[in-house]
Amino acid sequence: MAPRANWKGMLKISELTCPVALYTASSTSDRISFHMINRKTGDRLRREFVDAESGQEVAREDQVKGYEIASGEHVILTPDEIADAIPESDKTLAVSGFLDCGQIDKLYFDKPYYLAPADPTGREAYVLIRDGMRKKNVAALARTVLFRRLRVLLIRADDGGLIAHTLNFDHEVRSPEEAFDDIPERKIKGEMLDLAKHIITTKTGSFDPAAFDDRYEAALAALVKAKAAGKTIPAKPRRAKAQVVDLMAALLESADLAGKRPSRKKTG
Repeated sequence: MAPRANWKGMLKISELTCPVALYTASSTSDRISFHMINRKTGDRLRREFVDAESGQEVAREDQVKGYEIASGEHVILTPDEIADAIPESDKTLAVSGFLDCGQIDKLYFDKPYYLAPADPTGREAYVLIRDGMRKKNVAALARTVLFRRLRVLLIRADDGGLIAHTLNFDHEVRSPEEAFDDIPERKIKGEMLDLAKHIITTKTGSFDPAAFDDRYEAALAALVKAKAAGKTIPAKPRRAKAQVVDLMAALLESADLAGKRPSRKKTG
């Protein structure tokens, strides 16, 4: 069955246009999902909204969205007000400019999509855009209303077609200082640095996505299959907590596992 397009519209570069469609490039549909169940009856549970003060269930027609501006104080927004705030879509993926591939920090990448021709009439223009971008080794920045939000997309040429990534806005990307501020300033040199570089060199390879398996999903699938068959899976023993070891000793052990240690530099 052909995949269903998430969005259809026109890709526009100056006066050049072609009909295109966005298809999700990654999916979580194959992941195992669970329902919440009443342990005593085996029946499924349903989620209900209740008033936090009275504890009474609130009917759907009385449920509205609110933004908290102070403790316990909210600005109420009706569905019509929210709908009016959504930017109007003209179904145009308008390219505002081009930039060198790799210029945008990957921190800004959100979700990947395949951008393909939406009908045969646009294939020639599509191939022209794809091949032109590939030869110039550039990516395109474009904007459109996607899923009721104005989104910026980075479009790049791939072997077979075009790949589009929605981009996070600047205010959505947290400053690295929040994560790295507590790292002390320290220079590593000498044998420790040589050992680290040696270990990295011996383990350098290429990326093969097929080599990585989702062990959690596989374990869950085995558990569900065993339970459905009336079997039990014995609990695995807990791993002992890793002990804090001497950094130099850990590097030497890692180098032995990776292969021959690098020769020490002669001094004097």
